[in-house]
Order: sequence, then C-alpha cells, then structure tokens
Amino acid sequence: MSFRDLVRDTLRTLWAHKVRTFLTMFGIAWGIVSITLMVAAGEGLRVGQAKVAEGFGKNILIVFAGRTSMQAGGARAGRLVRWRDTDHRDIAAEAWACQYVLPELGRTLTVRSRFNSGIPLVTGSLPPFAEVRSLPVAEGRFYNDEDVARGRRVAFLGSDLKRQLFASRPALGETIHIGSYPYTVVGVMQTKDQDSSYDGRDINKVFVPFSAMMRDFPEKPPLPANSIDQFIVTAHSLEKHDECKLQVRRALGRMHGFDPRDEEAAAIWDTVKESRAFRQMTDGMKYFLGAVGIVTLILGGIGVMNVMLVAVRERTREIGVRKAVGATRGAIVGQFFAETVLVVFLSGGAGMAVAHTLCRLVNLLPMPQFFAGLLPTWQSGLLSSGLLGLVAICAAMYPASRAAAVDPIEALRYEAGG
Repeated sequence: MSFRDLVRDTLRTLWAHKVRTFLTMFGIAWGIVSITLMVAAGEGLRVGQAKVAEGFGKNILIVFAGRTSMQAGGARAGRLVRWRDTDHRDIAAEAWACQYVLPELGRTLTVRSRFNSGIPLVTGSLPPFAEVRSLPVAEGRFYNDEDVARGRRVAFLGSDLKRQLFASRPALGETIHIGSYPYTVVGVMQTKDQDSSYDGRDINKVFVPFSAMMRDFPEKPPLPANSIDQFIVTAHSLEKHDECKLQVRRALGRMHGFDPRDEEAAAIWDTVKESRAFRQMTDGMKYFLGAVGIVTLILGGIGVMNVMLVAVRERTREIGVRKAVGATRGAIVGQFFAETVLVVFLSGGAGMAVAHTLCRLVNLLPMPQFFAGLLPTWQSGLLSSGLLGLVAICAAMYPASRAAAVDPIEALRYEAGG
C-alpha cells in the first residue's frame, strides 16, 4: 500500500466515525495546548518578575548598619554600629569576589528650581551606582569619576521629580538648589518600573556625587560626620555571590569589631536570594501545570488507542483478506502503526498551532507589571514533541500487534458469521 493510499484509507476510516475521532483528536490537541500555554505562562511570569526586579538593582546586596547582638573582642552586645565613608575602599581590597562596593548616603532635603520645589530624597554615591541600581539615562548623563574627584555640584534627576520641578520644560543645564547649595542638572532618568525599595522610588530622587554629598550634607551630631547609610555590593558573577557576601561580612566585622556571624550588626538585603526563591516558586508552578498537560496528553493517547482497537475489530475481514493474499505481519503492523501515528501527529500539530496562535494574540494585549506575556520556550516545544512521539508509539503498538495477530481464516469466518 502506498503512502497516499494509506493516508486516504486512514482519513476514510476516521471520517466514518467523525464524533469519536473528533473527541479523540481533541484530547491530544488539548494536551499539547495545555503543556504549551502553561509552561509559557510560567515563563512569562518569571521573565516579568526578573525584568521588574532589575529596575531595583542587578543582583545586589544592600548592607545596613545596626546593633551588635553578640559579644566580640570584649565588647558588649547592643553596641551601635555605623559605617564610615572610607569603609568601601577597605572592603573592596579584601573582598576579591565582589565587583563593586559602593557607599550610599541619603538625605531628605528641599529642592527648588525656578518653577517649583519639592522635598525628595537626595542620594550620593559613586558613578557605578547608575549601572548597579539600573538608572537608565533619558537625557544628558549620570555623574562621572571626574565629578566625584572634583566634588562638583551636579545632579541627575529622577523622571517624576524632573516633571515636578520643570514640568515639560527642558531641565539639562538648569540650576536647582538642594538645601542652600546650587547644583547643575546634567541628566534626567528614564522612567522605569520598580517593585521594591529601601528608601523610596528612584524616579522621585536626586542623585549627586558622593564627595559633594559628604561635603554639603554630612551626618548631624551626635553621629560622626563621616557616617553613611549603607553599602551597595555586587559580585563578579552569580557563582561568586555567596562568597562575596561572606567576604563583606568578614571585612566589616574586622573593621568594626563585631562577629561576622552577627546578622543584626550588619543586616544584608540579598536580592539574589529573593530572586532564587521566586524562581523556585515559578518553576514549581510551571512544572505542576506542565504535569497537568502531560496527564491530559496521556489520556488523549489512551483515547487514540481505543479508537484504533475499535478500528481493528471493525476491519477484521479486511485484515483477514490482506493476510490471505500474502500480506506479512510486518505490513499489517506497519499499516496500523502509521495510521495511529498520523492521527496523533495531526492532533498534535493542530494543538501546537492553536497554542502558539493564542500566545501571539494574548501578547498583543497590555500586560500587568509582573507578567511578560505567554512565552513558549524551545524546551516546552521539545518536551511536547517528545511526549507526542512517545504517546504515538505507545498508542500504536498494542492495536497494531492485535491487528497483526488476527488469523485470516478466523477473520473471514467471524465477518461472515456477523
């Protein structure tokens, strides 16, 4: 039998049992749709959360000073710890696994332009702060190393604060007064999403060089004038993240006389740890939903097997005639095996086309903040194809073997008696 005859015969058989065939093929197609959509939804949630999390910072550690909760070096517990404005250099010299160790100092101050005023948070740090904390530039530039070295009074405005101070007017080159000091606006930040914060949203802040911040707005008594709020730390890579965190604790413990294991003396907000926990949650959800789709696909395969077993029963005389005129066992097995595989892959192909079409249509709609859309992955396509092939083989083997085992004489007698 040629392939064309095989396809024609298969379609004729399926058409003779339209309702049963449709329900069976729907089971297979729905299994593929379920796997693809559920895995795509999990991937969209993961990518959306990662994108929003990057608006806060790229795999950063925020190191806050606190009070000691453990005795160390003869000093009692409960001692207040404050970071110094030079600590970041000493930490960087010891913590080889860390790429950046940046000081950060913030003050809530009155900021005035020629047109309006506000009381935003003014933040001072070093130039890599823009990269580490994901501060995209819309106009102008962020402050640079020369600005820091010379203590220049230059300012980079958050997007919302720029609108508050200047409305739709240009801000670059304008002078604003932070407290009583004049600062020149050198850049404006692009608006961004931010899912978390330790001191407010970046779009509402002013960013100035660390040297100017320490000179113009130092800590007030009784705290030392050289005190700062926190450090922003990043590792050279995710593989070195935990080592970087440990090295920072050791360096700070040595410099400030507390036990490195004292988490209250140096409280660390680990965004990588949070991202890993969220990734585990979304992966678990994706695997669970994918498992539901796999079960649906298997049930569809069982339906195909049942249809083919019925086909074997209804075509007993045909099988007997073919074997009587010389058809081999392999030819009979091949025929029913090919028919089953054809049904499964037609259903699976239709399901895959529907799933990807739905993904494209859904992705045309506005997406909520933490969801990047339905994102089918090559892994889900590979999984679906592999499962589809497995279901096809499993669904085909038993009916094909049953067809090949039919005795031609008994088959002709059975049909005649019927």
